Amino acid sequence: MAAQELLAGRAARESAPHTAVARAAFLDRDGVINIDHGYVSRIEDFTFVPGVREAAAELARLGFAIVVITNQAGIGRGMYTEADFAHLTRWMCERFAEAGVSIAGVYHCPHHPTQAQGALRVTCNCRKPAPGMLLAAARDLQLALDACVVFGDKCDDMRAAQAAGVHLRILLGKDGNELPADSCGADLVSHRYVSLAHALADPALRARLGHPARGGGK
Repeated sequence: MAAQELLAGRAARESAPHTAVARAAFLDRDGVINIDHGYVSRIEDFTFVPGVREAAAELARLGFAIVVITNQAGIGRGMYTEADFAHLTRWMCERFAEAGVSIAGVYHCPHHPTQAQGALRVTCNCRKPAPGMLLAAARDLQLALDACVVFGDKCDDMRAAQAAGVHLRILLGKDGNELPADSCGADLVSHRYVSLAHALADPALRARLGHPARGGGK
């Protein structure tokens, strides 16, 4: 089940121009883009991880569309609404635009298999580690997933990327404070960095991002 969050994702990115692209950089939100205070749903609680907008701008210069993929079970739990999420998403995209970054898509999953309310209490194919959000973005934006890259701060981000066929999977430290603590297996993670800014500061990774090899492994 993936229709609800994908429809909301399309509405949330109305302010961004639609451009067909071959590859994207998928960014998790909480812990990668913003400090994860827990179920962040208000502008006043949203703090960007240092350097994330500048790093996203560099990814765009390297030819990647910037796509956000985020589990948002707080919606299903009744902690905030779809309208709250859309309002915050529009504000976030505007702040990225000020840094020269056009967000190509924002996909979110409001479901939870045991803690959500009503129809949102379901085992879906969009909540990471399931790959539904990445697959939907690939359809919508005409992406070649094996030429894409995923940046996340949890093993489930890496698992979703692997299930979708994304070979380059970058694990980041939560909130950009230190190297990742999650002990994801070597088969899941291509590289580990403190933050998106640290990743884009690595000349070796920048070279790889500038010359992607499709169909390869790690």
